[in-house]
Amino acid sequence: MRFSLIFLILSGLLAVPAAAAPGSVLLIHSNYTAGELLSPCQEADNDARWGQAAEIECEQYIIGYIDALEATGAVGEGTDICLPAQNTPDEVRWAFMRWVHGAFTKRKAMMAAEALMETLKQDFPCKK
Repeated sequence: MRFSLIFLILSGLLAVPAAAAPGSVLLIHSNYTAGELLSPCQEADNDARWGQAAEIECEQYIIGYIDALEATGAVGEGTDICLPAQNTPDEVRWAFMRWVHGAFTKRKAMMAAEALMETLKQDFPCKK
C-alpha cells in the first residue's frame, strides 16, 4: 500500500501538506479525466510493443485509488462496494473500460476518480 500512496502523491491525486501531522493525507482536486485513464488501459491490450508499460500506468492508478478507498474504509464488508478477491487491478481495469464505453461521449470528460467510483459501485456491489 505504501507504493500506491506514494504514486497518488506524485500523480497529484493526494497531497500531504508540510505542516500535516504524520500519517495524515489531504485530498486535492485532479484534472485527470476518465478519457486520459482510458487511453493506457486500452493500450495495455491493443499494442504489443507499449502494452506492458501502459498496463502498469493504468493499473497503478487503479491500485492507488483502491488502496486509498481501503485505507478510509470505503470498500469491503459493511459498504456498498466489495472488490473481487483475485486479480483485482485487472478486473477493475476491464470493468472501467466497459463502463466508460457504455456512454463514451458523456463519461470520457468525467474526472478519472469519479468514473472509477461509479465503475466500482456498478460492477462490484456487495451482496446483501
